[in-house]
Amino acid sequence: MRFHLFGKADHPPIVLLHGGGLSWWSWQPIVDGLQDQYRLIVPTLDGHDDDGDTTFRSIADSAAQCLAYLDANYGGSVYAIAGLSIGAQIVVEMLARRQKLARYAIIESALVYPLAGSGLMAALTPLFYGLIQNKRIARKQAQVLQIPDSLFERYYASSVRMTCQSLANITRSNGHFPLPASISETQANVLIVVGGAELGIMKRSASRLHEAIPSSTLRVFPGWKHGAASLAHPDIYLQMVRTLRDSPVIPKI
Repeated sequence: MRFHLFGKADHPPIVLLHGGGLSWWSWQPIVDGLQDQYRLIVPTLDGHDDDGDTTFRSIADSAAQCLAYLDANYGGSVYAIAGLSIGAQIVVEMLARRQKLARYAIIESALVYPLAGSGLMAALTPLFYGLIQNKRIARKQAQVLQIPDSLFERYYASSVRMTCQSLANITRSNGHFPLPASISETQANVLIVVGGAELGIMKRSASRLHEAIPSSTLRVFPGWKHGAASLAHPDIYLQMVRTLRDSPVIPKI
């Protein structure tokens, strides 16, 4: 795991964890909008982009690495932490392990129910792994992931660096992430975000997280797909971060 830092060191620290198949650069619009006020800690997860040579192991391992980094550099706690998809699952794991990790958290599209077929997909990864090298298929996948056209080349370059083993482990981890019971003990004010056009299991996951975390607010964005908040609507996401200190309510659109 590699850590990219933006903003002044004495500003309130915020951790941003990207989704599977992406990298730190997927947060660039958010970084641009926040680095004047916050210290932004933006990891590249194992198996991705500039850390493609390191095999992604699991959500638990990623959470442990991130916590160790925060312990060594920020006294073990931050102002806020946010994540998308598998990055959001890592956020959930970190919050569950440490009650006082952050004052605020944003969990976008975190799956907390078993995804049927994900184990089989992980086992069959060697059969379709070559498809990620196909630029036409990668472009279609980028559209599904709400990646702006301006970031496609970076996405494709990151995709071809991912090893077969990392892809299999990501698929397995994402589809078999059990909700930690201790998440209910987090002291963070948590915003749970999901798109209204996402799969039903994603919306059920968001509702379950909301029920499990007493200090949480749930917002469903009608018509939005997976990852749309942070990737396709950065202006709304920036509003969300900037209003955390005032109210745990996502601004209306």
